[in-house]
Amino acid sequence: MDKLKLIAILMVAICAFQHAFSQVGINTITPLSTLDINGNLSIKTMILVGSGSVTNINDGVYISINPQATDQEFMLPNPVTFPGRTYIIRNINNTNTAKLTTASGLLFPKNSTTGSAEIYMFEGNLRTIMAISDGVNWTYFN
Repeated sequence: MDKLKLIAILMVAICAFQHAFSQVGINTITPLSTLDINGNLSIKTMILVGSGSVTNINDGVYISINPQATDQEFMLPNPVTFPGRTYIIRNINNTNTAKLTTASGLLFPKNSTTGSAEIYMFEGNLRTIMAISDGVNWTYFN
């Protein structure tokens, strides 16, 4: 049934591309944005368990990371390759710190011009973040 919904949404989207500046509405006949959803939205969730090597983050939107040792590394993809990509990441391990890195660029906290190559996620410090690619770097919000 989910595949049928996806096919229906894609068919509507394809038809909308025939007209410049078209707007698509789901559960509305008067969309006010390029995509206007009048209802709930579900996003793909994943659990990534840390290992002895770097664990790449490359799928999903809401991602629970579970480091099995202190400072296990989880790597965001290259922000140049995925401009606009957004992830919500949560360290679900109550004992181990997760180290978040990126394949390219830097990680910038919101409202800052100083980036870093890595951030550490643990209880009381960046337990949950949202990371957004600007096409060069990642900006994160907690």
